[in-house]
Amino acid sequence: MQALSAVAGGILASSAATFGQKSAKRPNILLILTDDQRFDTIAALGNRDIITPNIDSLVRDGTAFTNAYIFGASSSAVCAPSRAMLMTGRSFFRLPQSITAPWTVPRPDEGKCPYITLPELLRKKGYATFGTGKWHSGAPLFAKGFTHGGSIFFSGMGDHYRLPLVDHDPDGNYPNPDDMKEHRKNVDQLPRGKHSSEVFSDAAISFLRDYKDDDPFFMFVSYTAPHDPREMPAKYRRLYDAEKLPVPKSFAPNHPFENGDMKGRDEKLAKWPRTKGEIRGHLADYYAMITHLDAQIGRVLKTLEETNPSGDTIVVFAGDNGLAVGRHGLMGKQNLYEHSIGVPLIFRGPGIDKNRTSDALCYLHDVFPTLCGLSGLSVPDSIESKSLADILRRDGKDVYRSLGFAYRDIQRAFRDDRYKLIEYAVKGKRTTQLFDLQNDRDERNDLATDPAYTKKVKQMRSQLKQWQKQIGDTSNSFT
Repeated sequence: MQALSAVAGGILASSAATFGQKSAKRPNILLILTDDQRFDTIAALGNRDIITPNIDSLVRDGTAFTNAYIFGASSSAVCAPSRAMLMTGRSFFRLPQSITAPWTVPRPDEGKCPYITLPELLRKKGYATFGTGKWHSGAPLFAKGFTHGGSIFFSGMGDHYRLPLVDHDPDGNYPNPDDMKEHRKNVDQLPRGKHSSEVFSDAAISFLRDYKDDDPFFMFVSYTAPHDPREMPAKYRRLYDAEKLPVPKSFAPNHPFENGDMKGRDEKLAKWPRTKGEIRGHLADYYAMITHLDAQIGRVLKTLEETNPSGDTIVVFAGDNGLAVGRHGLMGKQNLYEHSIGVPLIFRGPGIDKNRTSDALCYLHDVFPTLCGLSGLSVPDSIESKSLADILRRDGKDVYRSLGFAYRDIQRAFRDDRYKLIEYAVKGKRTTQLFDLQNDRDERNDLATDPAYTKKVKQMRSQLKQWQKQIGDTSNSFT
């Protein structure tokens, strides 16, 4: 069995395997994914309370989508289906549980997927594929996609200074889930090493400095920050005075009704009822983690510039889901409010406009076909999502007029260019909300019971049902 490495190691191993068919030189790709980073946590996009100079540079040098969302989630571990959808370009309704929730599947099925993943496609097209950090879709799928790697985390969360990491194995011989589970029981015995954000950046930097081949490369640098536990070097925490941070506009001591997921792990991170003082403390920790993460991303971007000065690399920065942190009386991401399904999404690279924002509606899992379009590759038939490449080139119109969202079998939502409907079906009780996102992005003013919006609610319910049918949602709780 491949040896496990502590966080302090961060050892990079490269594969000697060939990289598949040769092709004309295509652009390199760097995909940076963060964990639980809300869409409005970037200074350059309007948050005056946070420090993110390196992500800001991507905003200035690229195009940022301000209406980017995750599709939703099939489990409370939102990041797992989110990442599975990103890597396959498919909704979780049409993906096997073996990659959307691999920890629930017996070993013979763990990580199996009948659809091609982004790294697997790029590998077949001649790319050297490198992965580091969080991979939440099973070791077998990682082995199929990546020729290189280092400091790999085959789980969801943990102590950022003691993550049980795995070295890259070119033969794909990784620990099975039972071995990893047993190892995590003893994680407190691991030496306290570097912070995970530093370790994953170290691995990415080592790859960039060591890679000398002519084939283009794809890098997936997948951080576990700013997911809790909210740990970071003390100097970053000192940048934020909790007492001076504004309380979110949609702060509430309690959620107004039972949403079906009020007792989960995330919601226990703060006491009920929520208090403004406690939420300010959580925000200070959350922002400090993001600023530390930003610094580590800056190290990777600086090395990319030094090792690839030609600028022929497409850089994508995104988050796997958002987080409430006190909004609507909630702490986690197990809901369909903007703060939990909205994610940052930025593209930088050749042919992509600089210092531009787009309000086009889009999903996170549109990244897969978009990268195909930007790289001159055909989009696989298995892809359900849509390419944003023409929007990035200013050659095309918006690809969505509306979006639908789903959380487990208890919440559904639908939005158009202005309004958003959220439906709840919890223990036989139906609850409906309607928000005017054009004037109320914080979703503070529920219009669902206003007689002036009765027709709009009815219209959007009908559209939601049509969307459910189109995407294979068989739940009858919302009919």
